[in-house]
Amino acid sequence: MADMKLLMNDLVTANHILAKENVLDSFGHVSIRHPEKPGHFIMSRARAPEQCEMHDLMEFKLDGTIVGPNPHPGKPYSERFIHGALYEARPEVNSVVHNHSISVIPFSVVKSVKLRPLMHMAGPIGDDINVWDSAAKFGDTNLLVTSMEMARDMAKSVGPRTVSLLRGHGCVVTALSLREVVFTSIYLEINAGIQMQALRVGNEVQYLSKGEVDIITKGRSGFTFERGWENWCKRVGRPYYPQAMDMGAGFSQTDPSG
Repeated sequence: MADMKLLMNDLVTANHILAKENVLDSFGHVSIRHPEKPGHFIMSRARAPEQCEMHDLMEFKLDGTIVGPNPHPGKPYSERFIHGALYEARPEVNSVVHNHSISVIPFSVVKSVKLRPLMHMAGPIGDDINVWDSAAKFGDTNLLVTSMEMARDMAKSVGPRTVSLLRGHGCVVTALSLREVVFTSIYLEINAGIQMQALRVGNEVQYLSKGEVDIITKGRSGFTFERGWENWCKRVGRPYYPQAMDMGAGFSQTDPSG
């Protein structure tokens, strides 16, 4: 129970961090798979992420149905299906972010330039970032993913990727943990901004190679996430609870971020 309370606290903190770091604004959301019930996930009610508190958190089945002995009186996000469909399609994923990150969106509508990693901290965003276009199957809509039918089509397009863009809308980020999804979402936004700057300097940009992406991603450790998480907690005035550095959980003694 204590661990669950800490995880819920971290989910609230993640909302505040992503708002502070210009990934979420008044919209967008972050979720976690329920650690004890893998067929459920947890996210805030429909509220600006920067305002999220513990009492705003709601539990859902993967189809977006609200669960619990006393269903939360708050209104859920209409796009909660994004999260449920990704958890359904990707059993290894434990945290999801959907955002409208302003530096990322241009790459969802410009067909001549793909969003690609060019800085080492952004290697884990992957070298094959695709774009899901809701119009391809659903025609003219408001571009929101408001049903499991749409969300499952989106999840199929995402496939095994860490990041996929939603045309004219935003993106989704998947990860094995909450700290990782926050870290990746922040550096996705930073990388997109740097890529736009680089393209203004010249059109011959040297991106990370697939080999470099693979090495960086493999070397990314729990210590890296922890350093960022502690700093971001302090920036938003939220309590920092260190995550256990269990060497058996795949954490490395080397921090490749420098």
